Amino acid sequence: MSPVSSHVSHGQSTLRTVQVLGGGSAGSSAHVRSLAAGLVARGVRVTVCAPAEADRAYSFTGVGAQHVHVPRSSDPVSVAALRTVCADADLVHAHGLHASFRAVLALSGRSTPLVVTWHNHAHAEGARAHLLRLLERRVVRAATVVLGTTSELVDRARGRGARDARLAAVAVPRPAAGYEHPDRPRAKVRAELGVTDRPLLIAVASLDPGRGHELLLDAARAWRLLEPVPLLLVAGEGPLRAELQRRIEDEELPVRLLGRRDDVGELLAASDLALLPGCGEARSVLAQEALHARVPLVAARTGGIPELVGDAAELVPDQDVEAFTGAVIRLLDDPERREALRDLGTRQAASWPSEDDTVAQVLSVYDELTRPRPLT
Repeated sequence: MSPVSSHVSHGQSTLRTVQVLGGGSAGSSAHVRSLAAGLVARGVRVTVCAPAEADRAYSFTGVGAQHVHVPRSSDPVSVAALRTVCADADLVHAHGLHASFRAVLALSGRSTPLVVTWHNHAHAEGARAHLLRLLERRVVRAATVVLGTTSELVDRARGRGARDARLAAVAVPRPAAGYEHPDRPRAKVRAELGVTDRPLLIAVASLDPGRGHELLLDAARAWRLLEPVPLLLVAGEGPLRAELQRRIEDEELPVRLLGRRDDVGELLAASDLALLPGCGEARSVLAQEALHARVPLVAARTGGIPELVGDAAELVPDQDVEAFTGAVIRLLDDPERREALRDLGTRQAASWPSEDDTVAQVLSVYDELTRPRPLT
């Protein structure tokens, strides 16, 4: 019997859930959309509380969920709005640390089960590190169940005092027709970019500090000496754009900042290598998409990346410009190694949970937490 049908058999009405999302990384936002779609398809009522721009980007309403605009702020007005939405929920599921903190405040004094998913390993230094630990402790001790997308995050939650922390790796939604669009095949995309006879490299990340963009530009300075010179595409937007663009122009680097794109899958399929110099996500979306699309990946060995990709990528020490640069140059000069990585990537990706697996695991947790207890 499925989790949803068990609710029906117990005489309950449709399960009502509220999904709480903050600003949302690409991984957590895509997961919430995928989860919402799967839950709605199984008869669960889903309300997504997230900033309006998140619904515009990920269309939670497009998969049958209700969307309520709740700013990412934890001010009293936002918390009160969230508390109102959660009033008739059977269960609340918050994604990310700050969204989880808002959910804890909104559910204060209520017995509504709270599931928290940690998608990323939050970082802070100095006094902020102490505040981060306090915030994490407050959240995990209030949560009924904490789901970590990597074993590292599960251990972190347990270390902060979680009463129930479990591993729950999430799946990245894959295009039904594959990454290469039939109307824009690989050759056409490369021609549009003006890249017909030179290697094409791609990085996808917000232009924020800590994502490794400076390392990429350092490496691109060395790639200028190659023949032909590779072109590096960087898809993403953020506060570092002007600074990075100035450096690209001043140093005449073979790098193009693309801003936000809705054709990342097609750009990836047209690329020779995917690059991940730094990652704020425990289960990098780019790493997963690269392996699914059979594009060789060079990544910094940091966070959950080794656990995610195994031996199916070229991993180099974190923040090591020379090692990263060298790995890219060697791969561009070694077609046999690139082909081996494509095959390894296909096998590694096959070991990851599917979207259906992810939804089924979450539903089993929901059922466990909302199933009526027998009278004693």
